Amino acid sequence: MDHDSFIFCLEAVPDVEITTKTLVVQNLEELALEQGIASIYKTCDTIEGLEESLNTLLYDDHGFKDYEIIYLVMPGERNNICLNDYYYSFEEIAELFEGKMKGKIIHFANTKVLDLTEEEAQYFLDITGAYAVSGYGSSYNKIPSSSTLDKAFFTICQELDDVVDIVEELYQKHYALCKLLDFRLYY
Repeated sequence: MDHDSFIFCLEAVPDVEITTKTLVVQNLEELALEQGIASIYKTCDTIEGLEESLNTLLYDDHGFKDYEIIYLVMPGERNNICLNDYYYSFEEIAELFEGKMKGKIIHFANTKVLDLTEEEAQYFLDITGAYAVSGYGSSYNKIPSSSTLDKAFFTICQELDDVVDIVEELYQKHYALCKLLDFRLYY
């Protein structure tokens, strides 16, 4: 991975017209100050907003190749996301991202459970072109991943190239949290 890479974060909010500084924004700011990891943060409240933000990044941001991690902070249930009370399956998300995520890691916060079968993971990776998809098997809400494990994961992604090495390092440094939140990475 490029060592000058960035994070593109899309967070689901009830209404994009209402601006509040979320915990996710605070944690991204801390990452920038403490680790020098830059990010772009956007909110969305509909699938159209998610698609529009993604297309703006893809087609209007000339530095898109520098974004190694697409960070999605969205509620949902097992293998789907919820925007504006509508649920979208991973297959629908894969089709939305079709061919646009080449070489990226798509990371989901623990606001939803990521529990893919080998076939589901391979389908998602094949359709999107992503290098890997990661998230958590537990949506343990008392510990938001954005303030703990996500930051550690993003920092390790800056230091190491191989996803196996990244996961091993994350488990070595944060074993208890990885087990509690059930960190998962499919590649």
